[in-house]
Amino acid sequence: MKYFKFFLSSLILLVILIQCRQSTTDVVTDIQKEVPVYFNTEWAKNANIYEVNIRQYTPEGTFKAFEAHLPRLKNMGVKILWLMPIQAISKEKRKGSLGSYYSVSDYNKTNPEFGPMQDFDDLIAAAHALEMRIILDWVPNHTGWDHPWITEHPDYYTKDANGNITDPINPETGESWGWTDVADLNYNNMEMRKAQIDALKFWVADHQVDGFRCDVAHGVPVEFWTQVREALVSVDDDLFMLAEAEIPALRNNRDFEMDYGWEFHHLMNEIAKGEKTVSAIDDWLVRNQAKYEYGYHMHFTSNHDENSWAGTEEERMGDGHLAFAILASTFDGMPLIYSGQEEPLTTRLAFFEKDLIPFKEFKYADFYTKLLDLKRNNQALWNGEYGGELQRINSSSKVYAFSREKNGDKVIVVLNLSGRPQSTKLDDSFSGMRNVFTDEPEDYSTGTSIQMDPWGYQVYSSK
Repeated sequence: MKYFKFFLSSLILLVILIQCRQSTTDVVTDIQKEVPVYFNTEWAKNANIYEVNIRQYTPEGTFKAFEAHLPRLKNMGVKILWLMPIQAISKEKRKGSLGSYYSVSDYNKTNPEFGPMQDFDDLIAAAHALEMRIILDWVPNHTGWDHPWITEHPDYYTKDANGNITDPINPETGESWGWTDVADLNYNNMEMRKAQIDALKFWVADHQVDGFRCDVAHGVPVEFWTQVREALVSVDDDLFMLAEAEIPALRNNRDFEMDYGWEFHHLMNEIAKGEKTVSAIDDWLVRNQAKYEYGYHMHFTSNHDENSWAGTEEERMGDGHLAFAILASTFDGMPLIYSGQEEPLTTRLAFFEKDLIPFKEFKYADFYTKLLDLKRNNQALWNGEYGGELQRINSSSKVYAFSREKNGDKVIVVLNLSGRPQSTKLDDSFSGMRNVFTDEPEDYSTGTSIQMDPWGYQVYSSK
């Protein structure tokens, strides 16, 4: 009996030890599963981005024709090429004769008007050979009406009370956004989410794209983007993700490296029109820094939406468009250049038709080359945590002057953001800093008046 009790006690102890070991193992496994994996985007620390409108870029409107521009863009200093959607466009319910790039009829096929998949692969290879990266515009919120999912998986879509697939609806009003050429996807359907992710992986694994600009990212559940990151990082952890959104969680979760600086863009337009003073920039900085913990904004004076629907940069910003381009390029995020701004692009491009960018003079190519060279070589202007903190160095309602410093590099920017001559004094001094646009060394003593032409600009670099 004594031995039986001993055996029973030993058996119970053994079971407890086994259970404890299994429990510990499970805990360790769970901890390992919970460790997040993120994209490695250090390569973009001093990068810029250039949006490519393939349809309007050349008379041919093809991948091959655009490929011929790569050396020119490389010489201008462009690092990341964002291609507007390259997939086949739906014919059903399309707007205009060519339809919207954002009405995708098949996620895994190229638009035949742009060329076959092999031509796209050749473009990728050519860009990579020049040490440039290409990200694709991705349309996750909706598809065109003749996408195969419409008939094969109607449950992938949002439906009205009568069971009919709907176009995207404004959740605040319950009314259509007016995007009648596309069908709204239902993100409560997990199989649809998986199909989206599989399509994204296809372009990375099979066609070596370097990331995505995600259209209407603000209209898709935040947790979906975490699912996307976790899936894509296992294929390529060097991808660059840009959200068409201004939702802090998308960056703070580190699902996206960059989002849109919409509020700042609209602020620049308002200052250009005289509706706000430059002190609004300081207010924006305080609000913005309180919301974001990671990543940076994309700053711009134009893009495809602004150009086609709101007007060219010259329409919105008048003679100050170059001064605002400098602000966007030297501020706290990554600068965007839209197709043709180096020409410049002085007309609104038709969205649903062929409307050729009139490349001829490249009048502002040298202007943008200087700005992109400054961004690349001066650490003070690097993106996000890699760059220097912005310090306001003057007091004025019309002239905005600031400095940024990092690891011994320094940049000083002085901008007259008004259509009248102004004078200002800087709370800083410098000696031998290079004027970026004249390439001459200059000195400045604190408190000396600087005379500024209407919409004038001065940019100084320590290197």
